[in-house]
Amino acid sequence: MNRPRIAQAVSVAVVLFGASSAFAEDLPKGLMQTKTASSGTENVSTSGFEAPVAKAGDDAKDTTELKINAGGLAAGGNSKSIAASAATKLRVRRGKNQLGAALAGNYGESAPKGQSTLQTSVENVQGKIRDDRFVADHVAVFVAMSGLRDRFLGLRLRLNLDPGVALYVIDEAKHRLWFEGGYDLQEDFRRADVIQAAALTGKTLDRSEVRHSARVFAGYENALSENLTFDTGVEYLQALTATENFRINWDMGITSRIGGNFSVATTLNLRYDHNPLPGVKNTDFTSALSLVYQLL
Repeated sequence: MNRPRIAQAVSVAVVLFGASSAFAEDLPKGLMQTKTASSGTENVSTSGFEAPVAKAGDDAKDTTELKINAGGLAAGGNSKSIAASAATKLRVRRGKNQLGAALAGNYGESAPKGQSTLQTSVENVQGKIRDDRFVADHVAVFVAMSGLRDRFLGLRLRLNLDPGVALYVIDEAKHRLWFEGGYDLQEDFRRADVIQAAALTGKTLDRSEVRHSARVFAGYENALSENLTFDTGVEYLQALTATENFRINWDMGITSRIGGNFSVATTLNLRYDHNPLPGVKNTDFTSALSLVYQLL
C-alpha cells in the first residue's frame, strides 16, 4: 500500500498550495470535466472540473469567481426514478498565480420495472483543488489534489495527486486550445462489500491499492457568441507498471446564458476503465441538463 509515500506526497502538495501568493481559476480541465456542470454523476476528481486558464499577460487576469449549479430529474408511472446533483466551484487569480477548488455531490434512486420500491442507483461525493503558476506566457506548471467517494465504483475513497505542465497553443479570451502532461499518483480504498463479492468468485482484492500513472490531456473551449460557449476535453491515464490499467475520460459541454447570472448547461461525459473492479462495468456514459448561477 505504501501509505507513508502517499502521505509524504500529499504533504508536499499542501506546502505548494500554501506557498502560492494568490488564489485562482476554474478547476483545471485535465483532471477534467467541462466547467459547464452537472449530471447524475458530476465529476471533480481526477477527471473533473478542469478548465483552461487565461495567459499571464491578459488584461483581465485578476478575478474572483464563485459558481453553484444544480440539476434534477423525477419520473413516475410506468417507471420511477429521482436524481439530483449539485456542485460549487471557486476560481481566484492574481498575477501569475491561480487557484481553483470544487465540491460536488450526486444522488439517485430508481425502481426496476414491475417494482414500486426505489433503490439507490447513484451515490458519490467529490472534491478537488488545483494550483497553477505561469512560468511563461503560454506555459504553466500546476499541482492538483482530488478525492472521490463512490458507492457504485466500490470506492470508500480515491485520492489523487497530479503535478504537471500545461501548454496553451491558442490562448485568447474566448478561444483556447491547450495540452497537459504529467504524473498521477492514485490510492484507492475499497468498500468491504466489493472485497467480499470478489472473494466469492475466487478473486482476492487488497483493501487499498496504489497506482503510478502517466497523464496526458487535451482541451478546447470556444465562446461561439456572447451567450453560447462550447468546450470539450479528453484525458488518458496509463499505469507505469501494470500496463493493463489505463483509463480514458471524455467530456463535452454547451452552456447558454438565459439572463442575468443564470445559465443552462448541457453535458455529456464518458468514462472508460480498462481494468475495473470485479462486478463493475468498464464504461459509464452520462448526460445532464442543469441550471448554473454565478455568485461572483
